[in-house]
Amino acid sequence: MGAVKRVRPKVMTICVIVAGLVPILWSQGAGADVMKRIATPMAGGVVTSGIMELAIYPIIFYLSRSHRLPKGEPFTGFHHLRETS
Repeated sequence: MGAVKRVRPKVMTICVIVAGLVPILWSQGAGADVMKRIATPMAGGVVTSGIMELAIYPIIFYLSRSHRLPKGEPFTGFHHLRETS
């Protein structure tokens, strides 16, 4: 429930940051080549962060919760994941 309340602020933050970086990305004046090199990874990082937080992380959380141990069964460790040689 708390994650649903965070969707709008996250999307608004992404939109404002990208809107602030668009003039830098489209600039042609003196020093624009340096600023573009700074603004491009910033915009990409913000958009990627938003996609990860709003889409990928909830899917990973859902999948991890769907593979829980049955009630009453103790956790015995990760012995089945070790490679045997």
